[in-house]
Amino acid sequence: MHIAVVGLSHRTAPVEVREKLSISEQAMESSLKSLRENEQVLEVSILSTCNRLEIYTLVRHPEMGEAAVREFLSSHSGLKEDHLSPHLFSFRKEDAVAHLMRVAAGLDSLVLGEGQILSQVKKMLRLGQEHQSMGPILNRLLTQAVSTGKRVRSETNLGTGAVSISSAAVELAQLKLGQSQGKDQLVSLEPEKVAVVGAGRMSRLLLQHLQSKGCSALILVNRTKERAESLAADFPELEVECRLLQDLDSCLSTCSLVFTSTASDIPIIDASRLNKLSLSALRLIDIGVPRNIAADVEGISCVEAHDVDDLQEVVSRNQEARQKVAQEAEKLLKEEGRLFLEWWDSLEAVPTINQLRASLEAIRSEELQKALSRMGPDFSARERKVVEALSKGIINKILHTPVTQLRAPQSRTDRQDALRVVESLFNLNLSDKS
Repeated sequence: MHIAVVGLSHRTAPVEVREKLSISEQAMESSLKSLRENEQVLEVSILSTCNRLEIYTLVRHPEMGEAAVREFLSSHSGLKEDHLSPHLFSFRKEDAVAHLMRVAAGLDSLVLGEGQILSQVKKMLRLGQEHQSMGPILNRLLTQAVSTGKRVRSETNLGTGAVSISSAAVELAQLKLGQSQGKDQLVSLEPEKVAVVGAGRMSRLLLQHLQSKGCSALILVNRTKERAESLAADFPELEVECRLLQDLDSCLSTCSLVFTSTASDIPIIDASRLNKLSLSALRLIDIGVPRNIAADVEGISCVEAHDVDDLQEVVSRNQEARQKVAQEAEKLLKEEGRLFLEWWDSLEAVPTINQLRASLEAIRSEELQKALSRMGPDFSARERKVVEALSKGIINKILHTPVTQLRAPQSRTDRQDALRVVESLFNLNLSDKS
């Protein structure tokens, strides 16, 4: 069995490719089922965010297993494999484990140390468990990745002051407004008429950061007014006007800065829509994947549009100061990765341990029955239980040291040598190991 991950991220693929591979929560069950139907895939879990799609698997054969995942990705995205392959990465065993640890800790994020990725890894674990696509190996790996992400944030300063995709989007708006005024610095958003389209988690963060950057009033546009009003209620100091999505044209005509973050699978703003409106100067910032704003809006003279890939401009301004903290986090990740690999390697001893335990249990049971038959009818049920408990206790004491030694961290060669010795000494039937 081999652990492998195949995927793509903001580091390997532009947003126009990433959006084609995005898997919604509604489509997760069918996607996991489709992957598990391949005989090469024993366990699988999927991480799908705005900046990455990664498929973690336990496979029988690494090359054939990875090929099955690539075939699924090609089918899902509608991209031919030769067009998709240049954007994909793949890691196996130690490298796959190390990659997941870095992802959970926020070290592979566009915004170094951002916290939202940890909740997304938790969600990947939860969905894998709910849809029963994982077994003991991936369940252990993902659980440890979550605890590792928490440990990095509690034992280092990586998560302190870390910006999110949403705050980077607000900072990008400040930077672009400053540049339009001939300033290479962030400016206040107070004079801007702002709208936010969508009322999910990313929009909540947008409202939080907009308020902190000088925005005192905005329009919140959503498919349902109830959800928008519920979100607005959490920001009593911010003047929020809630509107339905059918009022979007009016907002685009009157606002100067519009952020979009919806779960729509298709763009909700495109050139044909904007060309019908009377616009003066409109800045659009899209943090949705798939994109909420079509690429063709860039051809409109009074419109300036940005997507998640454009956030790199502001992220790079803050990245250098966080690199030293990231190096501290890397040490913890190596330790956590080693602990998982030691546990996984120890599983090699499980069949021999089970066979040894079964062999000694058979001897214990046989000898106990002989002894009890010689005791006669005067031997009470309570006394029988005491003697049986005594015999089990002896077996457990005998097994404790060899089992502990077989499971202990050691080189693969040393463990295999030890297993052969145990199997030979106790004449274990290797063909019956399970």
